[in-house]
Amino acid sequence: MIIVPLKEGENIERALKKFKRKFERTGVVKELRKRKAFIKPSVDRRKKHQHAVYVQQMQQDED
Repeated sequence: MIIVPLKEGENIERALKKFKRKFERTGVVKELRKRKAFIKPSVDRRKKHQHAVYVQQMQQDED
């Protein structure tokens, strides 16, 4: 459960902003989207490998 402590006289807008930030950091929405459709393990591994190659190429281009 997410708890957002409020200071006396604090604006509700600011409290909502804090709540949204904490909620985003938990990764609940990301996990729900991930579970929405099944991805085969082989496809997942291939995607991770392609991402690693991309990141490595970007780092080499920086140097």
